[in-house]
Amino acid sequence: MKVIYEDNHIIVVEKMVNIPSQADKTEDMDMLSLIKSYLKEKYNKPGNVYLGLVHRLDRPVGGVMVFAKTSKAASRLSEEIRNKTFKKEYLVICNGKMEKGKDTLVDYLWKDEKNNTSYVVKPTKKNAKEAVLDYEVLGYNEKENLSIKPQNIPLDIVYEDENMLVVNKPSGMLTHPTVSERANTLVNALLYKYGDNLSDINGEFRRGILHRLDRNTSGLLMIAKNNKAHEFLADQIKNHTLTKKYRAVVKGNYEADNDIIDLPIGRNPDQPHKMMVRDDGKESKTIVKVLERFKDAAYVELTLITGRTHQIRVHLAYKKHPVFNDTLYGAGQSKVKTQEQVLQSYYLRFTKPFDDEIIELEIEPDEKLKKVLKYLRS
Repeated sequence: MKVIYEDNHIIVVEKMVNIPSQADKTEDMDMLSLIKSYLKEKYNKPGNVYLGLVHRLDRPVGGVMVFAKTSKAASRLSEEIRNKTFKKEYLVICNGKMEKGKDTLVDYLWKDEKNNTSYVVKPTKKNAKEAVLDYEVLGYNEKENLSIKPQNIPLDIVYEDENMLVVNKPSGMLTHPTVSERANTLVNALLYKYGDNLSDINGEFRRGILHRLDRNTSGLLMIAKNNKAHEFLADQIKNHTLTKKYRAVVKGNYEADNDIIDLPIGRNPDQPHKMMVRDDGKESKTIVKVLERFKDAAYVELTLITGRTHQIRVHLAYKKHPVFNDTLYGAGQSKVKTQEQVLQSYYLRFTKPFDDEIIELEIEPDEKLKKVLKYLRS
């Protein structure tokens, strides 16, 4: 047994593989018993030795484990685990194909106590617990083919030239593949029509993609056909010389006719699949203009000055006016049902790559907006 660190309160050791963290029905030697024996011998202590198991590793898993030498230390370590300030990192070799980069997996797990096995389940299952895993792919077998399969999915092309195009993405479609979902995305459709004639600056999973829209947000998306055009357009996004406007229906009677929401946004530490307004977040600015008012709702235009993940949805939810039917950010589903948030990217204004021509595009409200507005106006 290798001791990595020890003081009066804790002992940190390296657990070998195939040794249980604590005694089990096999009656094999376990880590808890091994360390107790080590402490009794080292300090010549008679009788039982206190040792707190504050976390465990599965029998086949080797690595660093922390044990508490006092009940006070055990209590403090357990509190750190509950408060998510106790950090654990693992190195894993996985089967299958994964793209390099960072991502977060969010699922709900249910433990079968009888068989001591956990399963991914729906969040509605009794005793299901949310499980969040942040991961980073450090490398992979270069011989593995990480390409995304082209799919013959119709594209609604609003604008196109030799360097780029603008598509109208429907609600319900992912902009690009993820580790767990690699089919039926916009990128799959782009690869079928354009093949290798798409920028690859953002990797294989994001061929041609300059910016993204959430799965259930519809509207205009710019696509780069080559890396030079990608950089040209990305500079406009970075320097805020490109204009993006959205339409949305929000809950409640928005107080001001015109408003600027200037609040920093960062990841929600308790629910990493969500974002939130937080003091240490990134600068985020949204301009709000009320187009039409209803009894308990408003039809608004939103201009993005910055482009953070879920920015519009987070800002409006913080102002107590969440986007209609946005269940992730607290709106719930209204009497008129739609495929989640009633939000559309409807307007783009940008400079054509390698030209001084200004391209200005606008599309009609999508079916979700039409449906909700018809209901509210009736």
